[in-house]
Amino acid sequence: VQLQASGGGLVQPGGSLRLSCAASGSTFSVYAMGWFRQAPGKEREFVSGIWWGNGGTYYADSVKGRFTMSRDNSKNTVYLQMNGLKPEDTGVYYCGVKRSSGTIVAAEFYDYWGQGTLVTVSS
Repeated sequence: VQLQASGGGLVQPGGSLRLSCAASGSTFSVYAMGWFRQAPGKEREFVSGIWWGNGGTYYADSVKGRFTMSRDNSKNTVYLQMNGLKPEDTGVYYCGVKRSSGTIVAAEFYDYWGQGTLVTVSS
């Protein structure tokens, strides 16, 4: 599975961005996809996830109500709509694919990762 993330950039506090992550290759047997982010000097942290079977979503408390994750099955693509961005949302955002069942909030259980896209929230 290959993942291509895009959509990052520089935005002012309160602004919006939409990230995309397109999957190609052997996309069958996907259990979930997730977005994680990593700020300088910090570990990768869970942002949001979507269960491929029923489309249900789950969010970190820090982004709940501001971010929305969605998918387009026909394009094997997931999106992360980010509104009300804050400086603490700054980081490299990675999308991942998890093939086995279980928790979706732990990065170590994901099987494939995209290259990351940088989001900078600053005035």
